[in-house]
Amino acid sequence: MRLLIVDDSNMIRTRISRVVQNGGLKGVVLAGLAKNGREALRLARATRPEVVTMDLTMPEMDGIECIQEMLKFDPSINILVVSALSDKSTAIEALKLGARGFVAKPFSDEELQIALLDVSEMR
Repeated sequence: MRLLIVDDSNMIRTRISRVVQNGGLKGVVLAGLAKNGREALRLARATRPEVVTMDLTMPEMDGIECIQEMLKFDPSINILVVSALSDKSTAIEALKLGARGFVAKPFSDEELQIALLDVSEMR
């Protein structure tokens, strides 16, 4: 399973990749890291990830717009929203658009692993 990590925070991108690589998630390969929605779309087209972790608030293109665009060219992508937004309405909007799960920042390693397993099993 190929995973694309999308977050404008280098610290969060590094943390998610560390959790995935050290957390015993078997068969997960890192397809790429993107710091905004534009970069994410370019990488997703090139690497065809099955699962994407998506921040919602990013420069250039936010997560909501990126989710819409990503699902247009590949409706089978499983998107897990990972966001610090205490504003649940934006997360609900992301889920209505086709995201398959939500993890609030800050998150524990275990919370992230469980959420990734949940969305990847929806395939």
